[in-house]
Amino acid sequence: MLNIGYTNAIIGLLETLKLRSALLFYFGAFFLLVALICLVLLTLTREEVLGVNAYLKPLKFLLSSAILSWTLAWYVGYLQPSVRLDVAVGLIIAMLCFQDLYIFVQAVRGMMSHFNVSTPFYSRMFSMMAVGSTVLTFGVLYIGFEFWRRSFDNIPLHYLWAIRLGFLVFGLFAFQGFLMGARMSHTVGAPDGSEGWPIVNWSRRFGDLRVAHFVGMHALQVLPLLSFYVLRNTKLTIAVGVIYLVLASITLGQALKSKPLVLDSSKHHKSQNNASF
Repeated sequence: MLNIGYTNAIIGLLETLKLRSALLFYFGAFFLLVALICLVLLTLTREEVLGVNAYLKPLKFLLSSAILSWTLAWYVGYLQPSVRLDVAVGLIIAMLCFQDLYIFVQAVRGMMSHFNVSTPFYSRMFSMMAVGSTVLTFGVLYIGFEFWRRSFDNIPLHYLWAIRLGFLVFGLFAFQGFLMGARMSHTVGAPDGSEGWPIVNWSRRFGDLRVAHFVGMHALQVLPLLSFYVLRNTKLTIAVGVIYLVLASITLGQALKSKPLVLDSSKHHKSQNNASF
């Protein structure tokens, strides 16, 4: 009986997303389907890029694209239809498709997608990905801007502020990607490819700029969910939003100091023992 309830809730949610934005819903489903293909390929191939399975990166990006598409589908449902909104949604989908396709193709070829400037072609593609990420971010922020400039009678005030703050923190840490691009690396203190944590592959021994990038951008989901289901208070929502921003900034500062998110105790003790001999 409980499983039937969960199944009906999921089906209801998917139907609601489809009604709110069919385009974002269908592309979110498409990204999820290709992510499942990557998951299968992950178990069938041993091809590696920078020490990890080649299909791990497209898997992560595709899952992120699916989550973002469905999150935006939910938010778009609160907005009045307009040509500008349609253009923003179209650009978001186009840039996600371009980014994920290139990452997937490079994985199939067993080659790097980001920070690959080994040939003039790859250098141009890396530049195009940077432009695509910028366009994508501005498309998302346009949707967020609509929540900042309008009032909504059908949204509780605490939830509205959570959405606003979610978009704000998302934008700040989406643009943090330029920091990685400028450094041509996401690891601080060592070359990319050092031992990482399972699934996310964040460095276990050095600073990793992807941590803050991940934490900040997922404020778009975390803050509204917290506010709607737990906080239910405008002042508390704003306070938690500020704390979330501070915590995301701390992970960025920690990475820039070449410190991992969590100190790998086994490596730490090993280095101390080696130093004693």
